[in-house]
Amino acid sequence: MSSSTPTASPGAPGARPPAPGAPGPSPGARRSWLRAAGVLLVLAALLFALFRFTPLTGLGLFGEETRDRSGPVLLESLRDMSRYDAASGSFQVVVDLEKDVRFLPDAVRGTRTLYVGAGTVDAYVDLGRLGAGDVTVNEDRTAAALRLPHAALGKPALDPDRSYAVAKQRGLLDRLGDLFSDNPNTEQAVQRLAVRHIADAAGESRLTARAEQNTTRMLQGLLRSLGFQKVTVSYGP
Repeated sequence: MSSSTPTASPGAPGARPPAPGAPGPSPGARRSWLRAAGVLLVLAALLFALFRFTPLTGLGLFGEETRDRSGPVLLESLRDMSRYDAASGSFQVVVDLEKDVRFLPDAVRGTRTLYVGAGTVDAYVDLGRLGAGDVTVNEDRTAAALRLPHAALGKPALDPDRSYAVAKQRGLLDRLGDLFSDNPNTEQAVQRLAVRHIADAAGESRLTARAEQNTTRMLQGLLRSLGFQKVTVSYGP
């Protein structure tokens, strides 16, 4: 009977290191290791991007729990209001904001955002500006004349429930920059632009004229209920 001496595997205890000058891994093995390392790097980048932009609750792995850790509300100031809000207009605008960089294509550096902005603008008459000579009443208190300031427009109020971004396009460098920092400036820029367009549209509308008509009807009804038979309301500086 012939006996064979067992050989120890390279990773087993007692294995001898390869002798000097022994041939190393073949080129095919090295290429396989390089491909495997490349695949691992790509998977790591994809997982990083996934967890960077997608909340864990969106993956369905964990239960969602919301906690409100807000502090107490602080009252900063009080003001007496003397204006009569007589009309309100609802507006909607589609903002197309594009930012480019010179000498670079949009695919490399640049952003473009489509944003639907919806908001309201109130028109009011400031009754606190009435002076002693702006209200006249006849002797038998049957006729009254009022001179009011022209109606003015309030600041546009953007409605967050009806405003949203439709699409966002970003260049490669902008996407890489977003991986390491949050940049809300683009969102704020389109919101400011939407507010400005809504304010311009309100100024071109007949919202102030509608407010003056409603104020006139309100004052006429109020004073007639007090016994005045003739009520005249005019507007001027």
